[in-house]
Amino acid sequence: MRIAVCDDSVREQEQLLRALRDYDPTRRPECFLSGKDLLAAAAKEPPFDIVFLDIYMPGENGVEIAESLRTSSPSTGIVFVTTSTDHAVEAFSLHALHYLVKPVTSEGVTEAFCRLCELRKKKRPLIQLPFGSGCHTVFLDEISYIQSIGHAKEVHLTDGRLIKVWMPMEELESKLGKNFLKLNRSFIVNMEQIEQMEMDACMLRNGIRLDFARRERAAIRAAYDRYLFDRLSGGV
Repeated sequence: MRIAVCDDSVREQEQLLRALRDYDPTRRPECFLSGKDLLAAAAKEPPFDIVFLDIYMPGENGVEIAESLRTSSPSTGIVFVTTSTDHAVEAFSLHALHYLVKPVTSEGVTEAFCRLCELRKKKRPLIQLPFGSGCHTVFLDEISYIQSIGHAKEVHLTDGRLIKVWMPMEELESKLGKNFLKLNRSFIVNMEQIEQMEMDACMLRNGIRLDFARRERAAIRAAYDRYLFDRLSGGV
């Protein structure tokens, strides 16, 4: 297991390391004094399993560092460590694993690892979206809808981010799960994000309205009805 501790204070790092040793003395975390160094190390394989990240560091914002880390390594569990609860709402909007207030205790560390285990049990499916010589890795449930514009495919995420990729719609569609529905030649929607179904269109949670292909309206509504039935019966 790859573990990281990021805090600009060596004293605070040592305190957290003591709590980690109390939890499991066999763990050997990597320690960083800045978010910049953490992100550089996170770019290497394998990704960090869990990161204990200080929010308040000189010239750096831990929440922004976490956003960058979430983009490059969405499977990493992020635990915010801070002296205040001021950023708790922002932290959990990033799907933070835990939020620990200093001084960190072994009980807090134990709870963080328990949450990591529970998260892994859920096995949130991922998709890799190529760009240039690299790729973006995102959870499927973070995708709101996909729009085809010429040769480009715009992947709209639930947090407002947009990822542009160049690949055939059919190839992209084959990588998606059963929760995704093709509405027409230009749009694929995550049915989890549908707020309301109409006769010829659907309204998403973010307020976007997407039209159906005229000849496929009945089939699209039927597919959505099956999705709802499976979800209510525990099949999704």
